Amino acid sequence: MSHSAEQTLQSPEDAARLAKAETVLTPRFYTTDYAAMDRLDVSPIRAEWDAMLAEYEGDNNHDHFQRTPEFAAEVAALSAQWSPQLRRDFQEFLVSSLTSEYSGCVLYNEIQKHVSNPDIKALMRYMTRDESRHANFINQSLKDFGLGVDLVNLKRSKAYTYFKPKYIFYATYLSEKIGYARYITIYRQLERHPELRFHPIFRWFERWCNDEFRHGESFALIMRAQPGLLSGANKLWIRFFLLAVYATMYVRDHTRPWLSEALGMDPSDYDYKVFDITTEISRQVFPLSLDTDHPAFRAGMDRLCSISAAAERAKQRGGLVGRLQQGLCAARAALCFGRLYLLPTLKHELPREMRVAPSW
Repeated sequence: MSHSAEQTLQSPEDAARLAKAETVLTPRFYTTDYAAMDRLDVSPIRAEWDAMLAEYEGDNNHDHFQRTPEFAAEVAALSAQWSPQLRRDFQEFLVSSLTSEYSGCVLYNEIQKHVSNPDIKALMRYMTRDESRHANFINQSLKDFGLGVDLVNLKRSKAYTYFKPKYIFYATYLSEKIGYARYITIYRQLERHPELRFHPIFRWFERWCNDEFRHGESFALIMRAQPGLLSGANKLWIRFFLLAVYATMYVRDHTRPWLSEALGMDPSDYDYKVFDITTEISRQVFPLSLDTDHPAFRAGMDRLCSISAAAERAKQRGGLVGRLQQGLCAARAALCFGRLYLLPTLKHELPREMRVAPSW
């Protein structure tokens, strides 16, 4: 399941190629139905909406994404001690995180440009601002390794996936909340074990992930303003997106285990901690959650990792046999995902108080 050390990223072109890659595990760029976004009505949750916009206006992170003078020197000293595998995993983590943050920046900016609805326009402008800061901050860390990505070229050359607004709401809500859970879990671990902080960027994670949390809250409010998105057949979509986001994260983290291990965490323990936090938060808006403690769920996730590893070996093998093996792996993965999808879910009432505090 691991990459060979020789595959370490060597140039900005390598980083750009990884950012543009279209696989099941890589972040995507999205477009949506802008006219439908323009018609959104947030009047049912007006008080909460206005309070949230006021928080964005206050911009408590306006001074946060600034590198200290010691940053680059600290990177040079710490990275000299990394194993080749950790170097590869961390650089891939930075590229993946950059692509994900910039994906949000591009999507929110496009929505903002195509709508006249003042509520949606204001929200998208604020979220574009935040994601732009995040992407540029990560790109500075890539530049420390000579791997800076040309974001203008990435926007122009990466493929875009069309998603209906409701899919954008489900997927983006979850990606923002799981982003919060990932960052805060790492931050808390390094609070307890500062000797494991192998890169200075982790010091920024606490205030950074509060941006992610607020972005998720924004989509929670939009969904609560449209109750039909949370009932009937749409529950099947909620279930699908929960499983897709969790499975993608689990497989991706197990293909680069040195990252969590360097932070003193077992990859599976880390992922299930993140799932627990995300599940607890998402109860604010989703009427169901996945039973991630169910033995069949855990066995299925491990099976997906095994299938992913087999698919990677088949890809390396190449030729007709390799392609046939990859096709077989894809079929096995689809069957495994289907079985996971059919596992019983946990159902709950939606709370009257929608907003949640980032208290983890």
